[in-house]
Order: sequence, then structure tokens, then C-alpha cells
Amino acid sequence: MAKYKQLCSRCKRNYIPMTWRNRYPVCYDCQKRELDQEVKDPKMKRLFNISEEYYKKNSFLRSIKINYLRYGELSERQIDAFKESIKTMKKEEKEEKASESNKK
Repeated sequence: MAKYKQLCSRCKRNYIPMTWRNRYPVCYDCQKRELDQEVKDPKMKRLFNISEEYYKKNSFLRSIKINYLRYGELSERQIDAFKESIKTMKKEEKEEKASESNKK
């Protein structure tokens, strides 16, 4: 899949890695205000309690959280996709650390 960088459509300062799937490029800094709202449901609070780095790297995770904050609920498929994305990112992170330790 081809990746390229494009300026954020809101602030026009930060470059965002894009693919053909992304329609509207928005950087993490522009979406941070929306993401910082409080989650009241304890089940969802536990779900969204992940490292800020994951939100910075993955616009899909940001969009799921923003949709929850906007509409107040998520479908089971959205929750499953969110969990699967986190698992994938953690697996990739472990592989990167393993490859770095092998290089030393």
C-alpha cells in the first residue's frame, strides 16, 4: 500500500502519513481537544485507557473514541475492531523491540 505525507487540513502545519483510504487528513494536535473529553462509562473508560502514543500513531483509534464521545455508544463491531487494532499495534511494537535488540 502506497503511503505519502499530506498537510493537516485544519492547521496546515503538521504532515500526516496518508494512504488512499484516508479522506480528510487531521493531525493528532488538532483532534486532541475532542479526545480529552471525559468518558463516564467505566467499561468504556477501561477500553479507552491506552497509551497516548497509540492515539498519535493511529487515526482509526482516534476516530472510534471521537465517535463514542459524540454519539455515546459503539457497536460491537466497532469495539472488536478497536481491540484488534490495539493488539496489532502491541504486536508490532514487540517485534520492533525484538529486532532492535537483535541488531545490538
